[in-house]
Amino acid sequence: MIKLDKVSKQFGTGSLGLSDVTLAVDKKEFVFLVGPTGSGKTTIFKLLIREILPTEGNVIVNDWDLMRLPKDKIPHLRKKIGVVFQDLKLLFDRTVFENVMLPLEVSGINFDEAKKKVEEILSQVGLIDHKDKFPIQLSGGELQRAAIARALVLSPDILLADEPTGNLDPATSWEIVKLLSDINERGTTVIMASHNTDIVKNMGKRVVTLERGKLIRDDRQTEKKEEDKKDK
Repeated sequence: MIKLDKVSKQFGTGSLGLSDVTLAVDKKEFVFLVGPTGSGKTTIFKLLIREILPTEGNVIVNDWDLMRLPKDKIPHLRKKIGVVFQDLKLLFDRTVFENVMLPLEVSGINFDEAKKKVEEILSQVGLIDHKDKFPIQLSGGELQRAAIARALVLSPDILLADEPTGNLDPATSWEIVKLLSDINERGTTVIMASHNTDIVKNMGKRVVTLERGKLIRDDRQTEKKEEDKKDK
């Protein structure tokens, strides 16, 4: 589903976002991206939605080679990838319902069909009773749920979550991660960037560690090697 093949990204400032990263994520996987600020997590997300292109290497998403993807196909790609941004990007002059409805409006979906879809998603994330509230009226956890709902409303194959628990208390953080885990169990591939070591250690999911733009550890591969040793 997702493949980065020897990907490097150097920015105009000369700073290196990624260095020779090779990574594959299978359909329906849940993967944590971990590492300090500036390690390359957000750069990977920007590559996957083709906000930026790699300096070297190839990025494949759903059999699309993003280096060769025509500009008029980029909207099709982005419909398949929901993103929960670190700064959420919710519109504060619109209600929760209107924020989640927006991607459907842009896509030209019939209002009645779109309304039904929004209500389904808001029920799924536990916000249906808050649909007429504005973002300023919501708690931090509710804001994250609203952002997740908007990212899911087009039924994407992949969900990217950039530090969704960054500003939340421990209990609310676990609620958000449980929600993302439930979404994953329904068949959506989830990649979550996180600094929360407690959550990462206790979720039992694949963990990919980045440092200064390099992939330095992939726990699934480590676990597989240990299993292989036991089989011998």
